[in-house]
Amino acid sequence: MARLHLVRHGETTSNVMGRLDTALPGAALTDFGVRQGVRYALENRRNQPAVLVSSVARRAQQTAEMIGSVWDLDPAVVEGIHEVQAGDLEDRFDRDAHGVFREVMHAWHDGDLDTRIPGGESLQMVYDRYLPAVDELAAHYLRGPEQRDVVVVSHGAAIRLVAARLAGIDGKFAAATHLPNTGSVELELTESGIWVCHRWGARRAPFGTVDEPLVVDDDNPMG
Repeated sequence: MARLHLVRHGETTSNVMGRLDTALPGAALTDFGVRQGVRYALENRRNQPAVLVSSVARRAQQTAEMIGSVWDLDPAVVEGIHEVQAGDLEDRFDRDAHGVFREVMHAWHDGDLDTRIPGGESLQMVYDRYLPAVDELAAHYLRGPEQRDVVVVSHGAAIRLVAARLAGIDGKFAAATHLPNTGSVELELTESGIWVCHRWGARRAPFGTVDEPLVVDDDNPMG
């Protein structure tokens, strides 16, 4: 069956600096980020035609363009699948800002829909814009007789939150298991309408629970 691949964009200068860069259109890819997009495409050539889309963020569009240049596909831009909006924390890279962002992310992964990033979004707000886009892609490409893989270039924090919600992944696992640039989550929509997660970054199913305390990664607040 066709699968949905949620791919984090390539590296940006903000990623290198640990900057909370979420406002649109956002930072461009570094030269290394461009190469990451090409490498992802070379390492994940499809035997069947794929649908390639990205968020409206500049870094996601550029990553999709690099992938499309290898696959000979023209990527489309989809509204609603951009990164969690950091609000008052935007453009900050200090430890305090990272701590606030991380605390909100952990609350969200614990199931808190309503806590908001100061001046930014709640988890419910993220779901309300992101999940309908996934539903529309699934209806067009993952159901019926002419199924095709869908590759969505999106953003680390948003991907982990949405993938965990869709496939019922343990929240602590999702919070602890970050995605590197151009890392991806691979999901399948069964005939009964159940989402199954086959791969999360370098990890393959089954995915267990995480009992130990979460590791703090001050250099990677978004992935």
